[in-house]
Amino acid sequence: MRFLTNRKRFDDLTEQEVLALAISSEEDDARIYRGYAERLRGEFPDSARVFEGMAEEEDRHRGALIEAHRKRFGEVIPLIRREHVAGYYARRPVWLVENLGIERIREEAAAMERDAERFYLEAAKRSSDPDTRKLLGDLAAAEAGHQHKAETLEDEHLDAEAREGEDAKAKRQFLLTWVQPGLAGLMDGSVSTLAPIFATAFATQDTWTTFLVGLAASVGAGISMGFTEAASDDGQLSGRGSPWKRGVASGVMTTLGGLGHALPYLIPDFWTATITAIIVVFIELWAIVWIQNRFMETPFLRATFQVVLGGALVFAAGAIIGAG
Repeated sequence: MRFLTNRKRFDDLTEQEVLALAISSEEDDARIYRGYAERLRGEFPDSARVFEGMAEEEDRHRGALIEAHRKRFGEVIPLIRREHVAGYYARRPVWLVENLGIERIREEAAAMERDAERFYLEAAKRSSDPDTRKLLGDLAAAEAGHQHKAETLEDEHLDAEAREGEDAKAKRQFLLTWVQPGLAGLMDGSVSTLAPIFATAFATQDTWTTFLVGLAASVGAGISMGFTEAASDDGQLSGRGSPWKRGVASGVMTTLGGLGHALPYLIPDFWTATITAIIVVFIELWAIVWIQNRFMETPFLRATFQVVLGGALVFAAGAIIGAG
């Protein structure tokens, strides 16, 4: 418990410190909402207005709390923040949330208000001082009011049509930035490495050599695909999103696609390893078909024909070349 020794327990805070904590929390939340609004302004202007309105509401509550502090304790507000109090609810850093999509941001904002209300309600129950209990209850009511205000603002700025449009845009962005490059990488890694891996396997019947060839082919293909994807399009005109995100998605999935049927060759017995690798290839190819059908809306039969038939031909080529 040494990491808590520099924090105060909530039960040890004075009423002035509780009020100061509420003030600093309201200020932090307003800044978080403005950060979300700025992040969303270009792509989702309606949601940006919702978060701007929520930030203004936090400012009004902070002003009321400051006035209450001025009347009871004077002008000097103690410096106390969330991180100074053991057990106080924490906010996730904005940069961990703002890149996860608009739905994730909306969920985080709702959780922020629920966490604050729940904390103040529980704190009020544990307080034995009537004035402190009333103060905490008032703060809980204020947080509940925030939730109601958020719903009102959303109804005002984000009607069903606007929200549907934003959701569709967010889904499209997710597909362009993550799914499409990842799927291309998985297809390349799964299919392009079939020939060298199985050619080596049937030519040498040495599982360790086959594994090393598969590892080198998978990692090399992953690096190549990742850099190619990142360098081919900066995303500014195409709207495909951050190049490094697309590069990571493509590179990682390419490597995994190749490693899937290379790892079985860590099994010493050649035929056991080969049969396992073939089963893995079968699973990989059908996984690609499912992803194409599920996310890219490719007709199932067409995806099956393109992927499974193509993979089977590459596998056959590798096996024939290796056996010859």
